[in-house]
Amino acid sequence: MTHPGDGPDGTTPFGHQPSEYDSSPGFAVPGYGAPQANPAPYQYGGAPVPEQPLVVIGDITCTQSFVITPSGTCPIAGTQWVVTDMSVSTERMSQTGLVLAIVGFFMVCFLSLLFLLMKERSTTGYIQVTVRGAGGFLHVTNIPAYSPVTMGDVSGRVNYARTLAAMA
Repeated sequence: MTHPGDGPDGTTPFGHQPSEYDSSPGFAVPGYGAPQANPAPYQYGGAPVPEQPLVVIGDITCTQSFVITPSGTCPIAGTQWVVTDMSVSTERMSQTGLVLAIVGFFMVCFLSLLFLLMKERSTTGYIQVTVRGAGGFLHVTNIPAYSPVTMGDVSGRVNYARTLAAMA
């Protein structure tokens, strides 16, 4: 079995400070900024294994113990979650139905007027999710809403995050 630094390409490990979310030792080819004097041997289990993401809500990621956002990371225990639906669904007469009703009126007469019942539905806006944690932690994310189903999906994800917070 070969270890890092033993290979024929002469790779040696960087001096590495393990963090919670980075367990790779890092490798470099000699001569390209890699430390040359007595590289530290690779140690198995040197860095902790990061927790798996359990739910992702926009740019918020929740694990068993933490909420990870671009604003920072906080413990999931005691977090408060707020979901606000800022989307609008509209319904209007279809342009296709109007054209078919006009053209069909000359061929089928009154039956073509049923094309006027065709509707187009569209949803615009976004769904806002706010998470508050200990120590003044606050992060807000906006998720675009393309259909009315989006609110149900985001609400389900937030309810799961609330369950994780209650279990922590």
